Amino acid sequence: MATSPPAAPSSIDVVVVTYNPGETLGAFLSSLDAAGAVASVTVVDSDSPRRTAEPVARKHGAAFVAMPANLGYGAAANAGARRGVAPFIAICNSDVVVAPGAFAALAAAGAADPSIGVLGPRILETGGSLYPSARPLPNFWLGAGHGVFGRVWPGNPWTRHYRPVLDPAGPGIDAGWLSGSCLVVRRDAFERVGGFDEGFFMFMEDVDFGRRLGLAGYRCRWVPAAAVTHMGGHSWRSDPAPMILAHHASAARYVGLAFPGWWRAPVRAALRLGLRARGRAEVAAASRVRAD
Repeated sequence: MATSPPAAPSSIDVVVVTYNPGETLGAFLSSLDAAGAVASVTVVDSDSPRRTAEPVARKHGAAFVAMPANLGYGAAANAGARRGVAPFIAICNSDVVVAPGAFAALAAAGAADPSIGVLGPRILETGGSLYPSARPLPNFWLGAGHGVFGRVWPGNPWTRHYRPVLDPAGPGIDAGWLSGSCLVVRRDAFERVGGFDEGFFMFMEDVDFGRRLGLAGYRCRWVPAAAVTHMGGHSWRSDPAPMILAHHASAARYVGLAFPGWWRAPVRAALRLGLRARGRAEVAAASRVRAD
């Protein structure tokens, strides 16, 4: 009986999570032709009301997985990751475009250092600005200071520390966590920590993933030699309220997981109340903008 050849030591199984992706999915899949190191591509659709993802996946030769319901980003990413055998897994939103050679550079950096569990590229906004995609893990005071003052006082010391200035021409840095919009993770590390925590519906699953990888002894490494462009939030910009509330609910869940202990209970309660109030205020502000 014939057996499949072993995967190359720096090859990548690409998993892209979609929800009403529109035209962004085709652009992402096309960009993989020059990304390098790609062994397989799987599109995982989170039960989109518009059934557009499957024909685009088939057109580009990608495998397609339909989730039975919208169970969240982490659950969809885990479902796709279970299908492959390559030593690295790329987990991506559909609204990114991968620069030529980017995945090859990330896989090579990971293959050269087994202490690295996850790698992230330089993420560019559509206007060319650099997104701060490599950040420290939030502690009580850092998270509270950034959460309270981040929008009204962008230059506050907590936000400056939480959103460090990244050097696109530098050698890269270690971080507490990397943006889940596009990252490459060592399969062994992914399996050791159990993938993403599916209790997070959307947002903060990447922060928690970085936290758990660190606890398992792995490093999170930002690699500016690799680049992607993030088109940004195609599937929910027209109705942001559910995602705003999901973001704050995920932040509250993260607080409970990252800062356990009875002696921290009063602070956890205060942070959760603050997050709930902030979420409602942002929903109200978004509703006013839509009404205008």
